Amino acid sequence: MRVVRINELIKREISDILHTRYRDSAVRITISGVDTAPNLKEAVVHYGVVGEVEDRRKARSFFAREKDEIRSQLSKRVIIKYLPHLEFRFDDSLERGARLNDILDSLDEEDKRRTAEGGEQ
Repeated sequence: MRVVRINELIKREISDILHTRYRDSAVRITISGVDTAPNLKEAVVHYGVVGEVEDRRKARSFFAREKDEIRSQLSKRVIIKYLPHLEFRFDDSLERGARLNDILDSLDEEDKRRTAEGGEQ
């Protein structure tokens, strides 16, 4: 249970760091989750990107360049025995969810159009 709380704390604090300190660079980035190892030595930070392939590439470069500074900022906010080493991984579940919502919306619009035309089946 402790790891779950730490995951949520790290997620919240990294999100806050990104959207305050790195506002311009991280505007399209969302932290979707954190998986911390039971020994608290490593954590995988999952992130999503709103935008195109180029935005994903920029986010990957951003994290490669800034991960040590993000960890340093995190160490000032989160006081635990071991602050985990951070690995940032792209999470496409946000994109898949958005695509699914678009498909459902288009089906709903098509259904409404058919009903309005009197062609309900």
